[in-house]
Amino acid sequence: MIQLRFPGGYRKALTLSYDDGVDQDRKLIELLDAAGIACTFNLNSGLFPPEDITYPAGQIHRRLPEKKVRALYDTSRHEVAVHCLTHASLPELPVDQMIHEIHQDRLNLESLFGTMVRGAAYPYGTFDSRAVEALSQCGIEYCRTVISSHRFDLPRDFLRLEATCHHNDPELFRLCDDFRRDTSDHPLLFYLWGHSYEFEAHNNWERIEQFCREMGGLPDVWYATNLQICLYIKAFRALVYSADGKRIHNPTCMKLCFSDGQTTREIAPGETLMI
Repeated sequence: MIQLRFPGGYRKALTLSYDDGVDQDRKLIELLDAAGIACTFNLNSGLFPPEDITYPAGQIHRRLPEKKVRALYDTSRHEVAVHCLTHASLPELPVDQMIHEIHQDRLNLESLFGTMVRGAAYPYGTFDSRAVEALSQCGIEYCRTVISSHRFDLPRDFLRLEATCHHNDPELFRLCDDFRRDTSDHPLLFYLWGHSYEFEAHNNWERIEQFCREMGGLPDVWYATNLQICLYIKAFRALVYSADGKRIHNPTCMKLCFSDGQTTREIAPGETLMI
């Protein structure tokens, strides 16, 4: 049986997810860029404050105005994603309002950044089966929960996406050690989430600084956004096998890597290989 390998033949991948579009994301992005780590930022386009806003001294949660949002996140390394228009808890809404919260946020972000927005994170981490269906109908490929798995398994349900842990999790650095030291043949994904304003609130920027030192620049890790990882895994799972398992066909438009147990191989879009 073949095993997934990420682009470049890597067995491990790392991604981050941070919410709300706040002022502290500036410092977070500086740290991530220096470490070569990619992140997805989940934004509420209906809550952008006025461009000339001045926050009271001591206020921790400081949302960025629209122009500053575009200037900060409009980079090739990081992704922007839906966090719902007004950060509403989806299960509390009727279906039509739920869809509006998702779809309008997606429309606004696509217009602002000139790109396709296909990911999301649940406001407050709350969701139900109606919310999952609404996201699917709105063209969302994945949506992050606030559930921590404390594992590195590849996701099975991308619309109920679990993270490895939150950055304040007491197990964070043990998990980092386990991830770095793992020498198994299985593909691994480390997924960290949080809000950057929490570093200011808890006066613990040193946690993400240490995380970047320990997890950035590793030679055996693919650093990618949530969407890049989601689309790659979905493409890999779309591979078609012959009845005897000796041929494999790639029906997708993505070049994929896999291990056949002896070596790492590539399969091009539309290609059929003997395995």
